[in-house]
Order: sequence, then structure tokens, then C-alpha cells
Amino acid sequence: MLLGSFVEPYGPRGAYFGRNPDRLSVALMLVGSVALIFRRRRPMAVLAATVAVSLVEVVTGEPRAPVTMCAVIALFTVAAHTDRPTTWRVGLLTMAALTGTAMLSGPLAWYAQENLGVFAWTGMAAAAGDAVRSRRAFVDAIRERAERAERTREEEARRRVAEERLRIARDLHDVVAHHIALVNVQAGVAAHVMDKRPDQAKEALGHVREASRSALDELRATVGLLRQTGDPEAPTEPAPGLARLEELLDTFRNAGLPVDVASADENAPLPAAVDLAAYRVIQEALTNVHKHAGTGAKAELSVIRVGVNVEITVIDDGPGVGGPPESGGGHGLLGMRERVSALGGRLTAGARYGGGFRVHAILPVADRTATTGETA
Repeated sequence: MLLGSFVEPYGPRGAYFGRNPDRLSVALMLVGSVALIFRRRRPMAVLAATVAVSLVEVVTGEPRAPVTMCAVIALFTVAAHTDRPTTWRVGLLTMAALTGTAMLSGPLAWYAQENLGVFAWTGMAAAAGDAVRSRRAFVDAIRERAERAERTREEEARRRVAEERLRIARDLHDVVAHHIALVNVQAGVAAHVMDKRPDQAKEALGHVREASRSALDELRATVGLLRQTGDPEAPTEPAPGLARLEELLDTFRNAGLPVDVASADENAPLPAAVDLAAYRVIQEALTNVHKHAGTGAKAELSVIRVGVNVEITVIDDGPGVGGPPESGGGHGLLGMRERVSALGGRLTAGARYGGGFRVHAILPVADRTATTGETA
């Protein structure tokens, strides 16, 4: 502003640098410049102050652009830190006040280029400030969307990790609870008949060895699924399913639990997830019968296809001397419900009228809507 105040636009040979500004103009420049220091804290107040000193310069002296530049910068700040409607209202009011006062009360003609320069500079300040504000809002919106997407990805990753951890915990519980229960029973039988019937003790120890080997094989298969790419390969075997149902039932029968198969549908192919879930539900239900139903109890198993579902029913006639399964601190019933619910099925478990316990699971084999559409 000081440099501009030394320029004389109307010299004999055009504009030249050498004019001496009056003291009032210098004082107004100083006041306007000091006010601009606070423009980000109080933009409206600073705009009012700079417009006031600009109006004084326009009325009392020869209108020049330098002092008006204080109001231009203040108007830019207001436009950059407020909304668009406020920018329009304040910008038009500032343009009208400065340009109208210069045209009507200034010493120059109303059409002088200095007056038009005031109009142009204030308009450009409002437009530039609004553009800067819009750009900042756009960048902030992009940054917020990126941060929200990152949080969503992290939450999804944590959810998937939690689900996978829960699935592994269910598999380990099913494997360990079943086989360790069998090992415990057979070891007790071996200890009981070791002295009087060594041949039966030897047979019981053989069952212990088979159960422990099966547990190790299934644990090895589960751990193999957790290995990362590039890790040494570990021997694995296919996930158990209803094709191995007879082997599972033999382990319980060898452990002293009679199991009758009322109706088994093992020939119809099932999806891998449903096949595994059905096997695990039967395994856990029979393990609970063996642990809680008491000595002399018998179990009955039914696996049938009903429409698009597979229904599994395990019942026993034991008095439940060990207490019902849900009274303990185990996670067998909870794990079965979670496994069945994950496939969109239902599981009910509870005591039977007259004694015993019943577990009933319904596993959907195919989507009902798709099946209905194909049939139609």
C-alpha cells in the first residue's frame, strides 16, 4: 500500500513513481494494516474496521486503491471462513458501500477507473475467498471419507479375526472334548481291570491309543490351516463329515455307550460346511451323553433330509447323574448353537419329559428361494 501511494497515475507522460502521500492516508494505511493482524480471530469486526478506514480515504482524499486493499483482504478472509450465503450478503454490502461512496462522494467522476477498480477488487476478493472455502471443504470431505473407510476396513478385519478365532475355538473344543472324554473313560476301565482281566485292560489301552491318535491327527489338521504361505507343509486330512459317522459311533460304542441309529441318510451329498457341522453336532451331543447321562444310558441318533434341510436328533434315556450339560461350565452347547447359527440353522436342546436329554438341529442344505425358483 505504501508503494502504491507513491505512484502518480496522471503525470505529463503518464503514471510515474514520485508522488508524496499525505499524512492522513499514511495513518489510515497503518490503522488498516494493524487491524488485519486480527482478521482470522474476528473476521467480521476487522472487515468493518477496514471498510471504515477505506470510506474515510474515499471521502477525504483522492481515492486510491492502496487503503481499499485492507478491506479487500478482510473480505477475502470473511468469505474463506464463512458460508456462501454470508459471503454473498457481506460481499454485496461491502461492494455497494465502497463503490457507491466513491462514485457519489469522491472527488473524481463517478465513472473514473479508480471507482471501477474498487468494485472489481472487492468482487474478486469475495469470489476468491468462496473458492478457497469450497476447496477446503472438498478436501476435508475427502479426508473424512478416507478416514471413515480406513476405520471400516479395520473394524471389518477385527470382526473377521474374531469370527475366525471363534471358529477355531469351536473346532478345538469339539476335537479335544470328544477324544479326551474317550481317553478318560478307557483309561479308567484299564485301571479298574488291570489286575483281574489284563486282556480287557489291554483292549481298553488300545482304544486310548486310537482316540489319542485321532485327536492328534485332527489337531494337526487344524494347526495346518493356520500356517502362513511359505511355511513347511504339514500332513493334513479332509475335514470329518457324515461319511465317517460309523467310525465316530464305534468310538462311543467301544467306550461303553450304546448308540442306536434310528434313521441315517449318509448317501446324499452335503455341502462341506454343512457336512462338517452335522458331524460336529453329533460328536458333541454324544460326548455330552457320555459325560452326563450316567452309567447304563443309551443314545439314539437320527439324521434325515426334510426338504432343503438336514435334521439331526440325538436323545438319551439317562437319569443325568452328572447334571444336565447346561449346568456345567463347558462350551459344548454354546459351540453347537454358534456353529448351526452360522449356517442359518436352528438348534434346540433340553431335558426330555420322563428323563434324558434331547438335542435337535436343523441345518439348511440350500437356499429356499433359489430352490423354489428352480422348482417353479
